[in-house]
Formats: sequence, structure tokens, C-alpha cells
Amino acid sequence: MKKYLTLIGQLLSSSAFAQEESVSGAMQAMDSNQVAIFIIIGVILGVIILLLILMLYLMSFISAVFRKENPELAEEPSWWKSFKERFVTGDIEEELSQEKLMTGHSYDGIQELDNFMPPWLQYVFTGTIIIAFVYFGYYTILGYGKTGIEEYEEEVRIAAIEAEARGASALASIDENNVEVDDSAVGLKAGKTIFGTNCAACHAADGGGGVGPNLTDQYWLHGGGIKDLFSVIKYGVIEKGMVPWEDQLSPQEIREVASYILTLQGMSPAVAKDPQGELYEGGETAPTEDSGAPADSSAIAE
Repeated sequence: MKKYLTLIGQLLSSSAFAQEESVSGAMQAMDSNQVAIFIIIGVILGVIILLLILMLYLMSFISAVFRKENPELAEEPSWWKSFKERFVTGDIEEELSQEKLMTGHSYDGIQELDNFMPPWLQYVFTGTIIIAFVYFGYYTILGYGKTGIEEYEEEVRIAAIEAEARGASALASIDENNVEVDDSAVGLKAGKTIFGTNCAACHAADGGGGVGPNLTDQYWLHGGGIKDLFSVIKYGVIEKGMVPWEDQLSPQEIREVASYILTLQGMSPAVAKDPQGELYEGGETAPTEDSGAPADSSAIAE
């Protein structure tokens, strides 16, 4: 028994801790404006509750004064008693004065009493019937309300739009400080297309070099890492004849073509330009078949 009580206590404490963590997490997720609105609403509700309490106290005080000044009112029920009899408990004395034994409902000498339904329960029961008719008409007859499946599909649609917006924002925020190699087949294929359209004129279609340097060897003028390539493509090197591409290509496209250029390392171009710059040995390796992307440029074109 003691073990069961200990286990129950641990479950309750963990549940309370989880609820506290969720509340604190929700509070941290709110910005300063939301917190201020939340506090203002709480203050307003507190003032309303205090005013209601004060109003009830004043009504009781005024009723007591009137009864003291008018003895004939002392015999009449107070407003609170009248309220309870009408909406909460009903007239209990009148109900008890009537015969409440139900004939034909006797079990082992025990008879069932036909107790009356309290007014508040009658109002609740009547209200549920009215709400049921309104609900049925709104969702079934008129068809204005969404079913559970329709609400789920709408939430999925909104979540997809939000996810797409987050992805677009993340891609737009790529720069030379946080860029990473895109080794996906789709990304490398897009990079190859961009390279052939914009870069092949100076570096040759196979990366062997022409006006621009050879991109298939390990010698680089401005660094051979993904961040170095991203920066050179984005900002250009005007004194070397390399134009900036930040106005023509998006950050995602610059990452794709930079990632594709890394796959040219170790290739054997038809005409290889002599190495330029310094040997770079700390760059990212070309994607392999194990990463889900093809290992050579000919496979990328497929």
C-alpha cells in the first residue's frame, strides 16, 4: 500500500511539474505586449469581481436597514432567500409538505421518494436541449459550422503554409557566415544548371578554367571552403574580373552552385588550366553515393 501511495505521489508531482513547465513556456513565448494585455485583463477581471462583491454587500446592508426601519418587511423573505427559492433550491418547505412516496416502487420494504428537481438543474437541462437544437441546426441543417475533419484539414493547410513561410525565411537568411553544403541530388542538379548558365563561360562547362581559374584542382585564390565560395560568388572579386551575383542569384541559388563547384574537385577536365593560388586542404568533401547524391558530375546531369 505504501508503494502505491508513493507511486501516486510521484505521478501527481510529475504532472504538476509538467503543467508548471508548460505554463512557464507559454509565458516565455509571449512578447511584452501580450504580457501587458494579459495583466490588464487580469486587473479588469479582479476589479469586476470586487465590484460584484461590494454590490452584494451593499444590497444586504440596504435590505437589513429597510427591515429594521419597517417591521412589516421583517416577515417577508430576503432577496437572497427569494433568489435561492426561485433559481437554486426551490421552495423546500412546500415540497416537503406534499406526499412524496411513490406507489409501486418498494424494494425490501424501502420506498423510493419522488424528490423534485432543483430549479438550477431544470434550467441546465432545458439549456442543453436548446443548445442541442441550435448545434444541430448550425452544423447539419444550415451547414455553416465545420466538421471535425474539415477543421483538421484547415489546420493542416495553415500549418503547411506556415512551414513553407518558415522554410522560405530560413533560405533567405543564408549568408557566408552560416551556409552549409547542400549535398542533395535536387540541390546539386540545380547548382549544375546555374553553373552552366552563369559560370561556364569563364570556368568552362567541366570546371577546367578559362578566363577564370580551374575549379577541379585543390588550389584556390580566395579559399576553397563552402563559405569562401559563397562569399566570392555573392560579392565577386572585381579586380580579378569576377562580378558579384547577389543581385542575380538568391542565397539558396548561391549555396546550390557553390555546393556543385565542390563536386568538381578531383575531376579530369578536357583542358585543365594551370593551378592558381594556394593549396587548400580544409575544404568540404564532394558528396558521395552514400549521402544520397551522385559522386560525379556526369551522374548529376541525369
